[in-house]
Amino acid sequence: MQVSVETTEGLERKLTIAVPGERVDMAVNTRLKEAAQTIRLNGFRQGKVPLRVVKNKFGKGVRQEVVGELMNQTYFEAIAQESLKPAGQPRIEPTIMDEGKDLEFVAIFEIYPEIVLPDFAGIKAERLVAEVSADDIDEMIETLRKQRQTWEPVERAAADGDMVNIDYVGKKEGEEFEGGNAVGQNLVLGSERMIPGFEDGVIGKSAGEHFTLQLKFPEEYQSDELAGAEVEFDLKLNTVSEQNLPQVDEEFFKSFGVEEGGDEAFREEVSKNMQREMKSASRNKLKTTLMDSLVSDIEVKIPAALMSNEIQQLKQQTVQQMGGGQRLDPNTMPDDLFLDQAKRRVTLGLILGEVIAQQSIKADADKVRAAVEEIAATYESPEEVVKWYYSNEEQLQGIESSVMEDQVFDFIIEQAEISDKQVSYQEAIKPESQGGDVEAEA
Repeated sequence: MQVSVETTEGLERKLTIAVPGERVDMAVNTRLKEAAQTIRLNGFRQGKVPLRVVKNKFGKGVRQEVVGELMNQTYFEAIAQESLKPAGQPRIEPTIMDEGKDLEFVAIFEIYPEIVLPDFAGIKAERLVAEVSADDIDEMIETLRKQRQTWEPVERAAADGDMVNIDYVGKKEGEEFEGGNAVGQNLVLGSERMIPGFEDGVIGKSAGEHFTLQLKFPEEYQSDELAGAEVEFDLKLNTVSEQNLPQVDEEFFKSFGVEEGGDEAFREEVSKNMQREMKSASRNKLKTTLMDSLVSDIEVKIPAALMSNEIQQLKQQTVQQMGGGQRLDPNTMPDDLFLDQAKRRVTLGLILGEVIAQQSIKADADKVRAAVEEIAATYESPEEVVKWYYSNEEQLQGIESSVMEDQVFDFIIEQAEISDKQVSYQEAIKPESQGGDVEAEA
């Protein structure tokens, strides 16, 4: 087998492969002899069909099948011989396929880029650290109470913090506009779910009242038709309910799994969970900082095939996040929407892959087990879940990849110059990106 490699452009390579005709003929004859033992033809007993008859009747089809298999087989032999690492599937184009001649074809593909890793000791980053104070615990307990809140109907005017049930019709220039109507909608006053002035206009009103609010949509509202528009809402206030928070007592403690020890044990459990959350948030922010540094500092040529695959994955994830049941075709989404995110993810993946290769990092079996058990602990039968993961290679590989990523960052953190920055608990757990202001509802 003769192989030549040509660099066409960037990461693209053109591999020309010539397979001796003798190898092709031998493979074809072998296949025909195998076929002669099993085929049935009129006038011949099974296994007694002459080879020339088999060749005349099936030779062309068998040759095409064998040539296809040989191109696939010799392609992999060639990339191994030339120490090439293809990124994506090759485009194979036969050039000589005539019987009696050497088989020749070209394979065109991109290769993985060479990545020069920096000295990680030159990377500087801050790690957020915080103490969980008594006030932080008090605030968290209030949050937990609100998660278990109930609403009690009241016979009084609506106040800030109450939940009201309303019907409303929105009109612009006397005409109802799309999305401006609702019947029996619950609304917590002060939640700022509605446009400015709407919730304030309900405060002071009582159940059974009908009233009209003259309002104006924000200038930067998501609907161009309504942005900055003056409108009116005709409302009917159906019910007013006030918030009823549970008492912080033994029953409340038990609902969170604290059976003994009272208030002190409960606060201790809350504190432990908060510290765990804080450490996780701090580590994630540090990882994000390091990822930003790696992506910006390391030059990486990205194979188009990897970008295309990543964009398709992001489209599929978007469809799933939107519910999946809407029969949305991912291919209708423009690639441009995902380019930046795909580029970052592919770049980072290539960099981390290079670190793994250079440092010979393998997923720590104990850490994989711990990760699986942590997931399993949220189910009724943890042992069965653990068994399922270890019997499902694809799912287990996902856990191993996550663990290995953590090990890569542990390695980088050990090398980098990391300084601790003392902050409040709330600042430590604050999400890295708030995702922009939530649009007001009509």
